Amino acid sequence: VQLQASGGGLAQAGGSLRLSCAASGEFFSSNVMGWYRQAPGKQRELVALINSGGSTNYADSVKGRFTISRDNAKNTVYLQMDSLKPEDTAVYYCRWLGGGMDYWGKGTLVTVSS
Repeated sequence: VQLQASGGGLAQAGGSLRLSCAASGEFFSSNVMGWYRQAPGKQRELVALINSGGSTNYADSVKGRFTISRDNAKNTVYLQMDSLKPEDTAVYYCRWLGGGMDYWGKGTLVTVSS
């Protein structure tokens, strides 16, 4: 499985960005896709997950501001980030889990200015 993330960039506080991550290759239809982030000097942390049935899980810090969704036909997961805060600044990583396999995409940088 290969993961290709896009959509990072610079936003002002209160603004929005949308991340996308497309999975390619052969994989199980039952899987979980999600986003993690790592800020400078901090450990990587969960942002949001969504399984192939559409069930979601969010970190408390992003609940009500971020929305994860997926298009199973395109094997793509999205992260709509609204009401961005400077503390959301981080490298965001896409993750795919299924069939005992675990894949990470290359990160995409999100910078939120105050």
